[in-house]
Amino acid sequence: MSPSSMRVTEVEKFLRNPPAGFSVEVLCSGCRVHSDPESSLVLIDAFDSCRGKIVFQESLGRKVKMHNLWEYTSMRKKLLSRRIYLLMSACEGNFSETDKNEARVLKQFVVSIDGNDPFIKWQMERGLDWTISSVAGESYSVEIDLTEPLESWAAKNLHTITDRPMEVKPVWRDFSFTLKYYSDALFDFPHWFGFSKRKFNLRLT
Repeated sequence: MSPSSMRVTEVEKFLRNPPAGFSVEVLCSGCRVHSDPESSLVLIDAFDSCRGKIVFQESLGRKVKMHNLWEYTSMRKKLLSRRIYLLMSACEGNFSETDKNEARVLKQFVVSIDGNDPFIKWQMERGLDWTISSVAGESYSVEIDLTEPLESWAAKNLHTITDRPMEVKPVWRDFSFTLKYYSDALFDFPHWFGFSKRKFNLRLT
């Protein structure tokens, strides 16, 4: 596994010194981030920071919607060949699932994974093949979860999340992204009754 298969960068550091293929345009209301869509796949919704509103211009958003087989095939090709960028938040860990959205955010990070890394690519292919049985005939929603590699990273880099002692480890919010495919099938019963939701986890080792 290449050490660059996953990179975790503080948002402020990312904006001050964007990686190759990215540029940051400073506005009076915040920042506009530009990227090369041929080399990166950005899945980050607009968000607020101390700089104001941060918008990634070429982003598809955390929930990607597809409406036909061509869109699905194109999206799958991007997932398996480009570096994928997501925004994730490390939060205080002493709260329940029900109040996760109200938990205090310790720090926000831009997390990127290399979709072309052999091990990640294999997991992604296997997960998509397992969760999507018939793309053309049914609607579906599949969530790709990165909790495990993020928790592993956090265990080794706790000092970058907070500079004070913590009784419990931080937990991650927005730790996944979702693909949603909408079929035009007339009687799509599994989707109507909520049976077409799937999920798989990515690991780095």
